[in-house]
Amino acid sequence: MLLVAFTAFSTLTKAQTNELVFQNVSLYSGSAGADNAVYRFPNVNANLDALVKITGRSSAQVELVNIDVTNSGFNKAFQPQVEYGNGSVSGIADWWMEFEIKFVNQGTTTAANIAEAYATAIDIDGNGGTLREWDSFYGSASYVIENNTPLVVSTVTGILAQLNLTGKKFLGINTAYTGIDTSVTALMTTHHYLNTNTITIRFGATTTGANNTTDRMYSVWFKNFAYNSPLSTLPVKLTSFTATLNSNKVDLKWITESEINTSHFVVERSTDGTNFSEAGIVFAYGTATDKTNYSFPDNISNITAPVIYYRLKSVDNDGKSQYSETRIIRLSKQTDNKVTIVTFPNPVTNEVRISIPNEWQNKKVIYEIINANGQVTQRTETISSSQTESINASNLSRGFYVVRVSCEGQTAQQKIVKN
Repeated sequence: MLLVAFTAFSTLTKAQTNELVFQNVSLYSGSAGADNAVYRFPNVNANLDALVKITGRSSAQVELVNIDVTNSGFNKAFQPQVEYGNGSVSGIADWWMEFEIKFVNQGTTTAANIAEAYATAIDIDGNGGTLREWDSFYGSASYVIENNTPLVVSTVTGILAQLNLTGKKFLGINTAYTGIDTSVTALMTTHHYLNTNTITIRFGATTTGANNTTDRMYSVWFKNFAYNSPLSTLPVKLTSFTATLNSNKVDLKWITESEINTSHFVVERSTDGTNFSEAGIVFAYGTATDKTNYSFPDNISNITAPVIYYRLKSVDNDGKSQYSETRIIRLSKQTDNKVTIVTFPNPVTNEVRISIPNEWQNKKVIYEIINANGQVTQRTETISSSQTESINASNLSRGFYVVRVSCEGQTAQQKIVKN
């Protein structure tokens, strides 16, 4: 059995915190058990519903037996039951089903505001024979496992491999543990998410020989869940955060419209978009009702990575914090002959951020989003483009698109997918 404990921590003074209860599920859209089917769990707490979507499976032999098992495990948890090959296999096999869990404001499809979250997979074991369970997490900022863990960790791609939707796969052991043993920390992995309301998890198993126990129940437990209430007051209201390459440094600038008991800002930097470290600290004005400008120059002369990611952490006097959106800086090399762009995030939910080459910065740049039929569905033109521009993609339909960017006769493009 696999248990995933999902814990989110709020960054707001009046954040709502409690355990979520997954009960009284109903089919919201699509065909039950089929890909793209969406189930609604109402009133998971006083303010939220949860929409659970089946986003894919490894083959037609993978079936959803029950979207939420209620007679075993934890009654408050989300507990899907997944079966492969009608319950048995005659030899080597590997299978999975993928779920997207999205938290929305109660009675709506409007995404809730989740600033920070932790998801812990517990009891990743086997059946004592040839079967080993595994799970994959996508889009997390970082993860933690024990030093002596027997779990085998590997990098995996999502359903849309050509879009580089990557995650971490954790393969369990053959040993079977009775029930859900939360004391076996060596079989656990904890994932850290930032600024997201959607968690994608792939549940699967693998066998090395004949097996008749491919009918498996997984359990997702949301404990100490916290979210940012729309009625809460942010310690900092950030109106802009930009990053601009200037020779061997990156000029980071941000503006706050208001501050309440703000202590300081931490500029965090990453070269892989996942693991961030502190680049510098800027002390805040404290409490202000007018716009306040801040800046921080980051020396990157010793960085050899082709792309740098930046985010801003605002910390108040009580230690509470919140993160900005991520900004991307692309470091061009003299030997580069091909002009490329970087899009983030991918897949896209509401907004796509596009990082352009250095030589296009401060020039007229045209940004286009093209659908699968070759039609331009959205076009934006800037007179003096910054290195990273944001394009609103909330009105796009689900599916594949191409982002095409042009400047002074040069063109670069990249595929994206809209969730």
